[in-house]
Amino acid sequence: MIAAAFTVFRKELVDALRDRRTLLMVLLSSVAVGPLVLVLISALVSGLEKRAEAREVVAVGLEHAPTLRNFIERQTFAIKDAPADFEAGLRDNKFGDPVIVVAPGFEAALARGEMPLVEVVSSSSNQRAQAGVQRVHALLQGFGTEQATLRLVMRGVSPALLRPVDVADRDVADRTARAAQLATMVPFFVMMAVLYGALTAALDTTAGERERGSLEPLLMNPMPHAALVLGKWGAVAAVGMLIALLSCLSFLPGQWLLRSEALAAMFRFGPMEAAAFIALLLPLAGALAALLMAIAIRSKSFKEAQASTTIVLMAVSVLPLVTVFNQEGVSPWHYWVPALSQTTLMGQVLKGEVLAAPQVWASVASSVALCAVALVVVSRLLRAAALK
Repeated sequence: MIAAAFTVFRKELVDALRDRRTLLMVLLSSVAVGPLVLVLISALVSGLEKRAEAREVVAVGLEHAPTLRNFIERQTFAIKDAPADFEAGLRDNKFGDPVIVVAPGFEAALARGEMPLVEVVSSSSNQRAQAGVQRVHALLQGFGTEQATLRLVMRGVSPALLRPVDVADRDVADRTARAAQLATMVPFFVMMAVLYGALTAALDTTAGERERGSLEPLLMNPMPHAALVLGKWGAVAAVGMLIALLSCLSFLPGQWLLRSEALAAMFRFGPMEAAAFIALLLPLAGALAALLMAIAIRSKSFKEAQASTTIVLMAVSVLPLVTVFNQEGVSPWHYWVPALSQTTLMGQVLKGEVLAAPQVWASVASSVALCAVALVVVSRLLRAAALK
């Protein structure tokens, strides 16, 4: 049976590699996924850094508040006049800075000890503008603290009365954990590359052969159905594992494309991390290959199989979002769900954490169990097709 399974494996692998156009697209997508993801992350971080280093504020009506203008300039911020249609620009995402609006009578109200109104105009749907709102609020709060301190000093009152408690922030997250927050999409893209790599081969070796009429002659060969199933599954799993290998290794040279020096200093994806990613993805590649074959073998055409396997694509795409929406941390059951367990463990690798053996074995066991059940289903469906 082993010899027969190897013969089928070699035949299916040759067929999979023979379609050079599909193979080229799969290989390019797996090799390009690493550099592309890192370039996108780097562009995002680089844009945020540039906006933070620009130290510019956009304002309307600062001619009514020379005291506020003086404070802003003393904080080394450059002041720019807002365009006339800045509100429409904020709504349409064409303008990316919050605007300080000062009404007439600011200085007179300030001199009387009143609280003049200063508006910070932004749009909650404009992410670029929202990124600068906190900075503007901190700047205006600093102006308010300075004015309150001056008023107390003029009346002979200690400014310390305004601060009965000294509050200091302390971030316990290390540099690797902060970088992992920016690289949360890396495991997702790697896993999707493995899924799409195995998808084409799985559809071709099942529904594709049935549509071409080559499955029935293959079932007539005097070999155990288990050998036929193992051979086909081995070829599909090999393609998925090859994509997993190439996808993980593509992040090693992809780090050269990082434009953000801070991100390049924090983000570490070396050979050890790549090896951990590959080890975690290999069981998943085998499980996905078997699951896709079990679904596609029921279809009579390649297009019908494509439509049937969309549920797998959707499930693998949605499961990693559990770690995003779950604010209570990782639960033990996360490690027993294929795709979700791999995403969770790969995230821990990016954070520099040591993987616990029980969690890894739970991930492997769930993938192996899914693979075994799917292969049994494929074997029974092939046996039924042979009897017909």
